[in-house]
Amino acid sequence: MHTHFMDKLRNYDVSFSGLKNGKHKFKFEIEKSFFQLFDTDQEFTNPRIAVHVLLDKHTTFLEFEIEIQGLVELICDITNDKFDHTIENQIKVLVKFGEEYDDSDEDVITIPTADHAFNVAQLIYENVVLSIPMKKISPNVSDQDLEILEKFHPKEKEEEEQKNDPRWDALKKLKDKN
Repeated sequence: MHTHFMDKLRNYDVSFSGLKNGKHKFKFEIEKSFFQLFDTDQEFTNPRIAVHVLLDKHTTFLEFEIEIQGLVELICDITNDKFDHTIENQIKVLVKFGEEYDDSDEDVITIPTADHAFNVAQLIYENVVLSIPMKKISPNVSDQDLEILEKFHPKEKEEEEQKNDPRWDALKKLKDKN
């Protein structure tokens, strides 16, 4: 099972061995099948994403510039309507060679000296997932709907103040009785 996963993931390898020093371009089309590799529940459907990878190869390290552009479908928190959300992101990563794989530093990833390719799948995946907003609100939602939403979900700061407000407790008691 795992090897099948690795094979699939290998589609997102950027092979740098045998390339001359300098700039090289790669392109990946990211769709539903890509996210299924990661086996987690997605908060979105119907991804249509293009990934442009610019590799600048140097003798002792690699520079990657990864541009992610496309659409995913979200479900609006308010209306439950589906709507398209634009994903647009750019990641810059320096890839160095070392004893073993190490991505504890966000901007510099170390890969084993023997590696011939750098896999961009994880970077793409994380980047898309992080681009999904916490509040999913369709562009078709009116300001009126938003105001209603704000009423039901007061800002945390207000809640802090309300905690110390005796009138708030009185209101709560009334609410509990009903």
